[in-house]
Amino acid sequence: MLLSSPLRPAVGQQQPEHPPSVSHTNSTISATSSSSDSSSGGSNIHHSAHPQHAHISPTLHRQHYHSHQHHHTPISTTTTGPPPSSSSSTSSSASSVSSSQNFGHYGHSHRRSNYYQQQDESAITVEEYEELLNAEVWVEVPKLREYARHGISREVRGEVWLYLLEVQEAGRSKEVSTQKQRRQEFEQLDKEPNESSKRVRGEISRYLRKTQIASSRDLPLLFEEVISAYCNQNHQVEYYPAMVNLCAPFVYSIKREWDAYLCFEKMINMLDDHFNGESINEAVAKFMTLFHTCLPDLYSYFEEEEVDIKEWAASALQFVLSRELPLENTMRLWDTYFAIPNAGWIELHPYACLAILKHLKEGFEDLEQSEIRTMLMRLPHLDLDRIINEAFNLRHEILERQISDAFESIEETVAA
Repeated sequence: MLLSSPLRPAVGQQQPEHPPSVSHTNSTISATSSSSDSSSGGSNIHHSAHPQHAHISPTLHRQHYHSHQHHHTPISTTTTGPPPSSSSSTSSSASSVSSSQNFGHYGHSHRRSNYYQQQDESAITVEEYEELLNAEVWVEVPKLREYARHGISREVRGEVWLYLLEVQEAGRSKEVSTQKQRRQEFEQLDKEPNESSKRVRGEISRYLRKTQIASSRDLPLLFEEVISAYCNQNHQVEYYPAMVNLCAPFVYSIKREWDAYLCFEKMINMLDDHFNGESINEAVAKFMTLFHTCLPDLYSYFEEEEVDIKEWAASALQFVLSRELPLENTMRLWDTYFAIPNAGWIELHPYACLAILKHLKEGFEDLEQSEIRTMLMRLPHLDLDRIINEAFNLRHEILERQISDAFESIEETVAA
């Protein structure tokens, strides 16, 4: 059954643990889940191992870290992301031109990108981030975006996200007053339990058991207050389980509850704006075309095994892989996404989903239907730098192919 709206189930409809359909109704959503280990304090995050699939992908290198005072601190690795592109390709359609503009200097170039090899020399240190964040008058947000594409250190991720998502203004002159105003406005929001509160608490409990997170903060309360405040402010929105996954990166990365709420709301609005223009059904149809074009062998294998990849694609596209990826992987992916201005990352996201399938292709081809479904629903730890690199490459290749086909069509028309 295909529903009419992008981000949430129709009123009265229960959302299963993993959505079986390809669409949802009107709303706004965002967040994600994953795991990592903390050396002391803060939080300790572990995910269930996938020993039977351990050969499929390299384990993401984990960095041990210390917590920030009594706050839970973000989980992250400082790594490389997409580099500036040397030039932009001429698009054969208005949509291609538009998406290229959204990507800014992260767009496609005339050559296949290979920035992953530049990781060591381009990794950004905590000190470099702090130098920008501690500017007295003005925070250089364009420079933060340039840094963030390489991944953001967990110590500063939350603060950087505030600037990338434009929750915090670049000018420092009114910083104290605006922070006070944000706090007061959040405190005035209705965060009281509602008819969905029992379901919300149940999903939060399942999520925390799955990720095995320990924290000095009251995580269940933080989740519940952020989600309840959003639902109570948007009465047309009905709670659905993926809200917990979409909320998680902000709760874990951002120290102040009101700022986590505003980032959560911002993410939901970006997704809502996108899916109001393109339904989830249309997005999944386009993804299936890309999947068949880029990975025809895996596409055919999934058909032979009767794996319904549309189910996975619907969730991965709507909820930004927050249900499928481990939390630290999700946050690393979002570092690069938020570095792209004007929500241009939404155009890149289908290619990141494809890059994951490509990365795990050989492993998938050794599995049967039920094993493939399990693997898709709970992806192993991945090298997100390579995944992001491949996503940009796939997008570039598809755009080049579209341009080439367009020129051939023009030549044929002229010749006729």
